Amino acid sequence: MDKRIQIETTEPTAYKGMFALENYLEESKLSSTHKELIKIRASQLNKCPFCIDMHTKVALKNGETKQRIFLLNAWQDTILFTEEEKIILQMTEEVTMIHHKGLTSKTYEKAIKTFGDTYFSQIIMAIVTINSWNRIAISTHKPIDN
Repeated sequence: MDKRIQIETTEPTAYKGMFALENYLEESKLSSTHKELIKIRASQLNKCPFCIDMHTKVALKNGETKQRIFLLNAWQDTILFTEEEKIILQMTEEVTMIHHKGLTSKTYEKAIKTFGDTYFSQIIMAIVTINSWNRIAISTHKPIDN
C-alpha cells in the first residue's frame, strides 16, 4: 500500500471540525453499544480497515462480546441483536449504501416510532460521521496501529 498524506497533519482545522461532530456524539444520548455497532457496521460496509480495527477494539473494551462482533455481518440472521439494535443496523446499512434506496420509508417509520425524533436524529448523525471518517481513512490509507 502506498504512503499517502494524513489530513490531520496537512489540514488540522478540517480534523477539528470532524472532532466537533465526535464531541457532539459523546454528549448525545446514544448508548456506547449503539454508537460502536453503527461505527463497526458502516466501516465493514465501506471496507475501512483502520476504522474496523479501532471500533472493534473500543467495543470490546466497552463490554461488547466477540460473538456479536464476529456475527455483525450476518446480524439479520441471528438472535443476538435486540429489536432496537436491528433497526439501528438497518438504518446504518441504508444510509451508508444510500445509492441503493436510501433510508426507506419502512425503516424510517419503524425508527421514529421506536426512538423518537431526537434519538433518531442522533443515530443519523452517528452514521454520517463514521461514513465521513471512513472516507478520510480509506482515501489516505490511514495506517492501522499495532
